[in-house]
Amino acid sequence: MYNVIRTILFIFSPERAHKLSLSALQWMNRLNLLNLLFGRTQSLPTTVMGITFPNPIGLAAGLDKNGDYINALSACGFGFIEIGTITPIAQPGNPKPRLFRLESDAAIINRMGFNNKGVEYLIERIKNSNPKCILGVNIGKNKITKNEEATSDYLKCFRKVYPYADYITINISSPNTPGLRDLQHGKALDDLLFQLKQEQTELNLTSGRYVPIVVKIAPDLNEEAIGSLAQTFIKSQVDGVIATNTTNQRPETLISKECKELGGLSGAPLTDSSNDVLELLCKKLQGQIPVIASGGVMTAEDVKRKIELGASLVQLYTGFVYNGPRLVRTSIRALL
Repeated sequence: MYNVIRTILFIFSPERAHKLSLSALQWMNRLNLLNLLFGRTQSLPTTVMGITFPNPIGLAAGLDKNGDYINALSACGFGFIEIGTITPIAQPGNPKPRLFRLESDAAIINRMGFNNKGVEYLIERIKNSNPKCILGVNIGKNKITKNEEATSDYLKCFRKVYPYADYITINISSPNTPGLRDLQHGKALDDLLFQLKQEQTELNLTSGRYVPIVVKIAPDLNEEAIGSLAQTFIKSQVDGVIATNTTNQRPETLISKECKELGGLSGAPLTDSSNDVLELLCKKLQGQIPVIASGGVMTAEDVKRKIELGASLVQLYTGFVYNGPRLVRTSIRALL
């Protein structure tokens, strides 16, 4: 069924198809058609960061930046969905075209640039939703905000989404906001995590509710950088790490004509490099911090491999675009 739907959607430009597919999911959910078309999801409760997830398969950030489709996406069978990346104030993102479908490579390139309607809009969407799974919120800084002032943007978003999120992801690894990845290193990262953890402690005391902090890292890191990050995460006592975001690299195996476009590459070409980072990061963390795997997850076998390498949870994005909700179900079955 999804292959038929995908064939129709792929007639349109990637960004147009993106909006049409989400609208279609929303329509099907309202008519209670998702289970009928794609089957029910088996339960596989998994406890990570003190949260019990209905199953360990999640949706990565980026598909629903503004929280407009929370109910429909949660009805696809995910154990958790992550919305965003959201910034303190709305921003249009990069000029179009900014999303490219590499069908021959089972991949996507995006240079969206954190296009979103701002954190206040997202909060209203969460208030009007009723997800059937765990909800994560991915936060970032506005493009116009200098790196020296980035912590202020993260704190603004963090405070506002704290009452509504089950966990909050700190996005410092997107390749599409100039200079953002500089926040993954040294004093900038130390200061950011220190202030976020301090804010988390204060909000936990005032609200009586602990919301875990997760950090999302890039796949374009060498062994020394991964080791340094692991030490920083352990010292800062972050609650989880997502490995990985999209890559700036362009493997020589790419054959699609769009492969030279600028932006972050996701999908099948990312599988090996993302797995390498995942494996090394898990070894460096020595089980002290759980890792959520993302990047190059196209099949149920890819999901199983991520778990074997040490991941506690796995997120889909490009694999979901190419294979639809059925991938959620087959992935859970592969882990049973």
